[in-house]
Amino acid sequence: MGGTMTADSPQDAGYRWPVPPPGGWTVEDLFTLPDLPPHTELLDGSLIFVSPQRDTHSVMIDLLVAGLRDTAPRQFRVRREMTVILDEANGPEPDVTVLRAEAVSREKTRYTAADVVLAVEVISPESRRRDEQYKPRKYAASGIPHFWLVEMPPDDTHPVVRTYELDPVTGAYGLTGIHHKRLQVSAPFDIDLDITWDAVDSL
Repeated sequence: MGGTMTADSPQDAGYRWPVPPPGGWTVEDLFTLPDLPPHTELLDGSLIFVSPQRDTHSVMIDLLVAGLRDTAPRQFRVRREMTVILDEANGPEPDVTVLRAEAVSREKTRYTAADVVLAVEVISPESRRRDEQYKPRKYAASGIPHFWLVEMPPDDTHPVVRTYELDPVTGAYGLTGIHHKRLQVSAPFDIDLDITWDAVDSL
C-alpha cells in the first residue's frame, strides 16, 4: 500500500506544495507566492515553514520587546517577527529586531540588513540548528552589528541570553556575555532586564 494517500492528506484537499524553480526561491517569491504559512522564512533559496510557537517562546519574545522598547534611545525602533532581507536568497525572520528609526515605515513588510542594529533569536527545539549555527553566520556576513541568542531550558533553570558583537576584522560574531537572571548590556544601548521565569510568567 506504499504511496497511498489518506483522506487527510494535503494533496487530497487540493493543496500542492510549491516546487522551487532552478536555483531556488528568491525574496520576491517569498512575498508573492500565494498561501504560504505565516512566518515562512527563506534561507539559501529554500522556504522554511516555521512550527507553531510554544507559549513560553512567545512570552519570552514579549518580554524582550517590552524591555528593549522601554530603554531604546529615540534613534531606534523595536519590532517582532519581521522579515529581514539579507540578500536575494535569504529572508529570515528574527524573533526580535532593533532597527534604525529612519528605516521604519508603517507600510513596510520587510527590512534590510542595513536597517538592523540587533537581531534576536529565541531557540525552539525544531529551530535549534538554524538559530545556533546557520542564522548567526548569515547575520554576521550581512553586517548586522549585534546578535542575541536566547535559550529556553526545559527544566526550572532560568532562560539564558548569550550576547554577541560583530568583529569587523574577522567578520564573525564574538561572544560578549552569558546572562542568567538579568540581562545587563551597554550595546547597542544600555539595558537591564529581569529574564527570570518569574518575569516571563508575569506577562
